[in-house]
Formats: sequence, structure tokens, C-alpha cells
Amino acid sequence: MAAVKEFTLPDLGEGLTEAEIVRWLVEVGEVVTVDQPLVEVETAKAVVEVPCPYGGVVTARFGAQGDTLSVGRPLVTVAVGADAGVAAAATAGSAEGAESVQGDGSAEGSGNVLVGYGTGAATARRRSRIKAVSAAVDHAPPVPPEREAAAVRGGTHPDGGPVAVISPLVRRLAREKGLDLRALTGSGPDGLIMRADVDRAAGAGAGTTRAAVATTEARPAAEGEVRVPLRGILGAVAEKLSRSRREIPDATCWVDADATELLAARAAMNAAAGDGGTRISVLALMARIVTAALARHPELNASVDTARGEIVRLPAVHLGFAAQTERGLVVPVVRDAQARTTAQLSAEMARLTEAARTGTLTPAELTGGTFTLNNYGVFGVDGSTPILNHPEAGMLGVGRIAAKPWVRQGELAVRQVVQLSFTFDHRVCDGGTAGGFLRFVADCVQDPAVLLAAV
Repeated sequence: MAAVKEFTLPDLGEGLTEAEIVRWLVEVGEVVTVDQPLVEVETAKAVVEVPCPYGGVVTARFGAQGDTLSVGRPLVTVAVGADAGVAAAATAGSAEGAESVQGDGSAEGSGNVLVGYGTGAATARRRSRIKAVSAAVDHAPPVPPEREAAAVRGGTHPDGGPVAVISPLVRRLAREKGLDLRALTGSGPDGLIMRADVDRAAGAGAGTTRAAVATTEARPAAEGEVRVPLRGILGAVAEKLSRSRREIPDATCWVDADATELLAARAAMNAAAGDGGTRISVLALMARIVTAALARHPELNASVDTARGEIVRLPAVHLGFAAQTERGLVVPVVRDAQARTTAQLSAEMARLTEAARTGTLTPAELTGGTFTLNNYGVFGVDGSTPILNHPEAGMLGVGRIAAKPWVRQGELAVRQVVQLSFTFDHRVCDGGTAGGFLRFVADCVQDPAVLLAAV
């Protein structure tokens, strides 16, 4: 006898509460196996594949490309057991309907789309099944449907978790307006909180909202105008950079350095490694120099706890480095960089860069950095004054390495010169410490023997 299992969007870790569907990897009616990827979703941290916990036939998919689903919402239903094919055929009609339901729960409509949810008794039965499946997996008693429904209507969650909202924008608006989402009553399906709910609670009212819409519609869009939603990774980066600029009093100092000897040392290391050895990148050498500099200035491997008014100095260097991808700039993190050799740093940075380009970085590989290395020289520019990667206190920038006239030992020569910049949180250190850090980095670039003497 076949049973239909309903699989919900799982907890993706790192405190993430929702994800946007990038693309489906299976079709309704397709046979799937345990751990087979079902869908590719984008969170605020990364693009990840969600595997199926069941083997059987997909009978329904919930959500379309571009939809944002909260953790715990249905993703698919799967018929499992000997009669899975029969169950799939019997539910084909409902599967088709599930993928076509749209609406935002309001009479006027806002353009928001929520796919795969019914109303009334059908919704209650579905939510009960979801909780029952979760309870069986977690070996915990399910939340009674009546208590859950009452909690959702009241704007709270029965287990104290995050409140369901239609999009990350709504959560951000509530935070900016100083509203507690748990005190709001959502007007969307299953008590989902919409933007209009936040506007009403903030005193804007429906009239203000309609006036704002009318104003927007009255201004014609320019020919060829393109609007890109700030959501997913792009939205998370925008929010983080904005927060950094609001909270951190940053400053930048810079210096030019002769990198000729560093490039010669790299060439010698790669020649000694041979064809089968790990190739050492310039970025890996800079990472090794950074870890040595932070060992001399540990106060820079830190963050500021504004709530408690404390500077938090961190024991391990989790080194982030900027990587450009088709989906925008991401910052993978090399864990415990201070404990790795130059070859190990090069191999790990190459692995993370490839994962960034293919969109397979995990949330854990994109979070927890304590210091960032920014190689903007790959774009052919000399210098920059970057925004710190909140809540980190420091970022070393590396410009392009180019042949320039340089005075060496009293004579003018053509050397390979690089501009180095150091952006720092002025709450954590003063200019003397920042200058000392950057000077040590420059000395190591100009004479790699300085680095050998420091370790």
C-alpha cells in the first residue's frame, strides 16, 4: 500500500528562515531516490540543493521559480511504497492544481505569489500532516493543530521560532519601523504577514500605501529601465554593507610596495613543487602574510559587541577572501588560516573559489569570517577604500601588480609594484596599530625573508 509523504523546506542552518526557489530538479510524476536533489534554492548565504528524504514518485511540487518559502513550508509530496505509481496517478490532478494556485490573500493583490496552499479544512489537514511527519522524524509530539492555528492567527509561533512573512523585505521593513512581528496579525494565507500588514501597523494605513503605489505608477519608467530585486545573496550583501557603513567608523591607510621579490619567491616555490605539486597563488602568499601580521597584531582579529560595549578578540583567524561570481560578489572563508601552510592555503582557496563559481558553497563556508583579504587587483585597478565585512574589524586590499619606476638601492629601476590598503574599525585600534600592521605586510611583500623571520 502506497503512502504519500509530504516533505517541507528543512532548516538550512545559520539561522536562515526562508529560501527562494532557483530551479526545480525534478518533475511531477518522476521517480526519485533517497538523497536525490529535488530543488535548488537560494538563501541569504548561498545557493544550495535540497535532497529528498524519501524514495518514490513525486506527486506534487509547491512553489515556482522565484517564489520565497519559509522553513517548514511544503516542498513536494512523494508517494512511497509498492503502489507508488497508483498513488501518483490518483494525485496527479491535485498536483497540477497545487502548482497553479496564486494570490497574496488580499482583495486588491500586491503582485506577491504564494504557490501550493489552499484554505479552510484542506489547509488544516495539510498542516496537521506536516507536523505529524516532522514529529515522527524528530521523535517529538506534534503541536496540536488548534493551538498552532491560534498561534499563527495571533502572529506568534507555537515553538518560539520566527514568524512567517511573505518576503525578507517585509521582515526588514518591520525591523526598520521598530515593529514586533509577533504582535501582528497576518492577512495572508495561514496568517502569513504581508507588507500591507506592516504598513498598517506602522500607521501608514491602506490609503498611504495606495497613494505610494499611485505615485509610483504616475512616474513612467525610462525606456530600457531594468529593476533587479534585492533578495537572496544580493539582498543579504546589500543589507550587510549598509549595516557596516551605519555602525562602523572605518578608516583606510595605504602604501606602495615592491613585489618583485615576492613574485620571484612564488616562481621558485612552484618550480620546486613540480608538475604534481600544489601551485602557489599570489593570493595564498598574501594570506600567509596576513596571518603572520595578525599574529603580531592580534587586536585586529576582532569585532565589536555593540550591545555589551566590548571589543571581542578572537583566537583563530577565519580568513575571508572576495570572489566574483555570476551571481555577484561572495566571500568564502578559510577556517583556521593561521594553522595552514602556504600550500594548504592555496589549495583551500582554489577549492572555495571553484565552489563559488559553480554555486555550491554551503552557508557554513560563507559565514564566520574574522578578517577579509580583498584582491581587487584582478579587476585591473590599483587601489580602493572598501566597506568592511561586518562585523569584522579589518580588511587588507591588494591592487594590481604592475611594472613601474622604483628607486632601489639609490638607483632608478623598473620593478613590479603593488598598492596595499588597510581598512580598519577605528574603535578597535588607532592609526599607529593600523600603520604597524600595514608596514609589516609591505615589508614581507618586498622581502619574503621578513616573513620567514616572523614565523
